[in-house]
Amino acid sequence: MRSVTILGSTGSIGTQAIDVVLRNPDRFRVEALSAGGSDLAGLARQATALRVSAVAVADAGARPTLLAHLADAGASGIEVLAGPDAATELAGRGSDVVLNGITGSVGLRPTLAALGAGSTLALANKESLVVGGALVKAAWTRPDQVVPVDSEHSAIAQALRSGQRAEVRKLVVTASGGPFRGRSRAELRDVTPAQALKHPNFSMGRVITTNSATLVNKGLEVIEAHLLFDVPFSAIDVVVHPQQMIHSMVEFVDGSTIAQAGPPRMLVPIALGLSWPERLADVDVAVDWTQAASWEFAPLDDEAFPAVRLARQVGEAGGTFPAVYNAANEVCVDAFHDGAIGFLDIVDTVAAVVEEHGGGDASSVEGVLEADAWARARAAEVLTASSPSPR
Repeated sequence: MRSVTILGSTGSIGTQAIDVVLRNPDRFRVEALSAGGSDLAGLARQATALRVSAVAVADAGARPTLLAHLADAGASGIEVLAGPDAATELAGRGSDVVLNGITGSVGLRPTLAALGAGSTLALANKESLVVGGALVKAAWTRPDQVVPVDSEHSAIAQALRSGQRAEVRKLVVTASGGPFRGRSRAELRDVTPAQALKHPNFSMGRVITTNSATLVNKGLEVIEAHLLFDVPFSAIDVVVHPQQMIHSMVEFVDGSTIAQAGPPRMLVPIALGLSWPERLADVDVAVDWTQAASWEFAPLDDEAFPAVRLARQVGEAGGTFPAVYNAANEVCVDAFHDGAIGFLDIVDTVAAVVEEHGGGDASSVEGVLEADAWARARAAEVLTASSPSPR
């Protein structure tokens, strides 16, 4: 039986992970949970149902309310940690598996703590790898210590079992194209935040759903694939596949392409993150090959959606450039949803901030977070100075 710590337990990834655990009680024991603090009652219910020994909440002021919810649920003896470092402390306690389902660069310290404690890291927090690439790679001490939970990277990891790394020609990362697939740049100018949140296949949080609409998320995934699998950017392609039944592919040197197919859901990648390299039974339904279906594939429109091209540039530059790309984007996403900027201004502003960045110290967490803070402040300044037309 594996001990598990789940970070971001009340979010989409966390709740699905708990579902997997509860359906496999003979395989997993959840030791600890952490959450940001937006659903304290839900966190208390999870902690009670799973009988965890500790919970953490990022909002230090939420501790009394969480304690009250735990008391109401009849839970006693559960350790409660609160504050911005609480998740990092839990992550470093040495569970067999730490599932990092936190959103954003705040997941970097917990990622490093989990790796430093020798835990297997089931990584759904792509930002921690993207912004802290060299740091995470240095802390990654054994093969398969990091198991990707993004569906695309899980698919690649599964397909790579079909051959040796030296036999890989390229990785093919699939993209739904988001809610605005097929639109020209001009047609994207007036799209609204509500429209951007209508992902065709997945129900996710505001940031990642908006990133899927701009394709910033796919840019982050290209950088993530480079770091996870040690494949050069020139050997990572992106193809638009609206149905998202094929989660990604690996092309080998002999011309064979291995694709991983399944419903556009996260259950299998999450389950594999917990159980890797073994598979759990009946995690999701398989593709029904007796039913007629058509799957489409198309090249990415870099003119309408330049985020992936920009991500390749910052990934090649390395250092703190990916951290700047990610941080500036998070500021712009908030501004877009606040009605302060238009949809196209998101990636345009990110590009402007990246262009101004002179590089930074990527050899320490402090250096990476300093670049992150600079990018957030500079993005806010650029947005204020340019005063784009609000939505």
